[in-house]
Amino acid sequence: MDMTTDFDSILDRRATASLKWDRYPDPDVIPMWVADMDFAAPPPILRALRERLEHGVLGYAIPTGELASTVCSHLAREYAWEVDPDWLVWLPGVVPGLNAACRAHAKGGPVVTLTPIYPPFLTAPPNAGVPAISVPLAVHQDRYELDFPALREQTPASCGLLLLCNPQNPAGSLHSAGELAELAAFAEERGLIICSDEIHCGLVLEEGVRHTPFAALSNGAAARSIVLMAPSKTYNIPGLSCAFAVIPNPELRKPFEQAMDGIVPDVNALGLLACEVAYRDCAEWHADLIAYLRGNRDLLEQRVASLPGLRMLHPEATYLGWIDCRESGISDPADFFEGSGVGLDDGAIYGSPGFVRLNFACPRAQLAEALDRMENGLRRR
Repeated sequence: MDMTTDFDSILDRRATASLKWDRYPDPDVIPMWVADMDFAAPPPILRALRERLEHGVLGYAIPTGELASTVCSHLAREYAWEVDPDWLVWLPGVVPGLNAACRAHAKGGPVVTLTPIYPPFLTAPPNAGVPAISVPLAVHQDRYELDFPALREQTPASCGLLLLCNPQNPAGSLHSAGELAELAAFAEERGLIICSDEIHCGLVLEEGVRHTPFAALSNGAAARSIVLMAPSKTYNIPGLSCAFAVIPNPELRKPFEQAMDGIVPDVNALGLLACEVAYRDCAEWHADLIAYLRGNRDLLEQRVASLPGLRMLHPEATYLGWIDCRESGISDPADFFEGSGVGLDDGAIYGSPGFVRLNFACPRAQLAEALDRMENGLRRR
């Protein structure tokens, strides 16, 4: 591994106004909570940003035709998904996209989401003045699957919108094309719009497995789809605030754009540039990243399997470990492990008390040290 793909170097992120690293009063706590990798962005992106800064003017920016073409070529190459540039709606993040979808398409009825889930899925419907209905996912063979009997039973007739997360956050389960086809049929039957957050689609860790965008299904799913994507997680550029929605149906796209008016800001110049370079010039770096994350994932699974009272689902994608601590007898595992020197996300905010979410996108030595601290904390009880 050369210096352009050196994921082992530990970069000191303290005193950089880092949301991740400045969370804890104790500077000795290793933060492994928010989905933000402790790796430098790909060298092609950093070079392009330096060149852009040398120009000196940072005015308002617009998405260029070259950027749209690059994104569409990327989606065709990675997912065999032919996207028209007119379908793209640019956003400063997928969370504004979730909120815009609820404002545009909830139509006064409740919005269904599938738990456990990334917290903004639970807050976006109330932000739009409608309730959120949580339908639990089913656990099968150490992964989450869609529970269609529960969906049929718990989705009211007044519901017009379902929020999907695929790959699934927090557990890293990747919904199969078969599951998605069944969901598309259910959506057709019930008249549902599906807003699918696919921000982690570039982080599939299983070899030989491919992500399926919901709108790429061949059974008419595109007509009722809003797909949210971004380069931010895959290329570690979330601070540049660039994402996009793919909305093939203009009857869904226009209300979505109207819901953004006056609320959602335009994407900044550096974010648009980084997005274009990520999808055009970073394939080699990305391949090295996936191999490294796969090694971290395997280490995490091996170590968690040896810890008393802990187990975890198998992350097929993302860099997130979803750890079940309920058999440990620890009432507040996030607080417990913070006391052991590891900062984790509390599963309660995802709708699952007794779980913690661990971000393993960091140098392997840092991950090993965090796991040692967790083990030592458990042994000292």
